[in-house]
Amino acid sequence: MGGTGMPMMDHVYGTGDQLREAAAVDLPAVPPAGVVVVAGMGGSGMAARVGALSAPGAAVFPHGTYGIPSWAAGRGALVVAVSYSGNTEETLSAVDAATDAGLQYIAVTTGGALAERASADGAPVALFAGGLQPRAAVALQGGVVARMLHAVLESGYDIEADLSRTSELVDGLLDGGSGPAATLGRDLADALFGRIAVIYGGHGVASGAAVRWKTQINENAKMPAYAGEVPELDHNELESWGALPELGERAIGVVMLRDPGGSAAVERRMALTAEVIDGRVPVVGDVVAQGTSPLERFFSLGVVGDVTSVHLADIAGVDAARIDLLEGFKQRLGRA
Repeated sequence: MGGTGMPMMDHVYGTGDQLREAAAVDLPAVPPAGVVVVAGMGGSGMAARVGALSAPGAAVFPHGTYGIPSWAAGRGALVVAVSYSGNTEETLSAVDAATDAGLQYIAVTTGGALAERASADGAPVALFAGGLQPRAAVALQGGVVARMLHAVLESGYDIEADLSRTSELVDGLLDGGSGPAATLGRDLADALFGRIAVIYGGHGVASGAAVRWKTQINENAKMPAYAGEVPELDHNELESWGALPELGERAIGVVMLRDPGGSAAVERRMALTAEVIDGRVPVVGDVVAQGTSPLERFFSLGVVGDVTSVHLADIAGVDAARIDLLEGFKQRLGRA
């Protein structure tokens, strides 16, 4: 199930093109809002997170389950429903819940039931080209969501220029497989192969990127991986490396995602966290965010993880595009 039939790594190398495409998608007129719930699952949920990161300080809340938050109606929230296929069960239920609560919603999708529902309800819908698996289209989806959010927030921010800068940055970092992000991603895959990956990132951009790394390794490489966020993990998870150092040394690999553009206090904690776990679990690499905007910093971290995940699949001899367990689960869920 590879979508266009392109190898997954080619989709990674096309991240800059996706960001440029997102900047050119025609957007509908949208109502203004001060509070926004962005509903999405999987790759579309990551796009929701990317959009929220692009508007720091705004009341934008990613939502990754059925329905909408219990507080949404009382605050008059606008619901942005993000579903690549347009058929995501949980996201469609968010539209149902928004409608039942008398809330406005807008849709971001390639079509499917979501587009049909929005058309019937007279709700704004941003349509963009399909043909990929959702996780391979996060830059496209995330860019469109970011533009929709800045429109409804009436932020005045030039998000299209930000997308252009981000596309140029990731083009240089990847450079068709010969850039520093591609080289680092392959090196980290070599270091992580045969280990369970644990990705640590600081609150905000880096923790969002850590989740992206985790899910990409899960889906592309078919391997377990976990993400943790500083400072929260310094109050609990850090202690978990105390009892079984032999297991950590043999079977775990930690990657630290650092964001100099984020909180200085969090970055100090990131450095100290690495010092504390040194000798108990291998820290196989550090990845440092590039650029200034949240989008630049997120994608500069994210593309390294994308390369890592696909190269892990190559080493393991598995097809990064296939998601047989997930597809089988969906079929069983449908029968149930």
